[in-house]
Amino acid sequence: LGVLPFLLVGFSFGGMTAGLLAAAHPDVAARLVLVGAPAMGVVPHKQFTLRGWRHLPDVDRQRDIHRYNLGALMLWDSAKIDDEALALHEHNVLRDRMPRRRASGTDVLAQALPQIQVPVAAIYGAHDALYKTYIGALGDKYRTVTPQLLDFVLVPDSGHWVQYEQADAFSAALQRVLQA
Repeated sequence: LGVLPFLLVGFSFGGMTAGLLAAAHPDVAARLVLVGAPAMGVVPHKQFTLRGWRHLPDVDRQRDIHRYNLGALMLWDSAKIDDEALALHEHNVLRDRMPRRRASGTDVLAQALPQIQVPVAAIYGAHDALYKTYIGALGDKYRTVTPQLLDFVLVPDSGHWVQYEQADAFSAALQRVLQA
């Protein structure tokens, strides 16, 4: 199609996947931006607990669990859990084909980053539930293993789903790293 290389931005599990793609196929990306990506190997154990909902026959009870899970994993400010966020979350989890995401708890992305030859930036919510008190160690890990690191950005007042929770601040950070 004549579109290679392109700006590659991936969120969460998609960020991990984008990093692995850029490492395996160096001609694909001109720049890589990882947003809330897991698999950096800095967290000794999972930092959150989600509640099961698939076994519940009552849709209202399922919705209550989805609201809880949004607050536990995706959004730092529970006031941001509005009807739109809840509907998006429900839509996505109903289609989730990889609910355990075992690779997310590894350091597979951290192992791939030294191989990436294009500029790399990372954007995370300052209160990302994947990292919590390890967010400082995450920044250190990026600076240690990513030779092409442009920037490691922490967006204040946001959690894992930073682009939803702080859309304007996220957009500004993304524009800055794409133009750097």
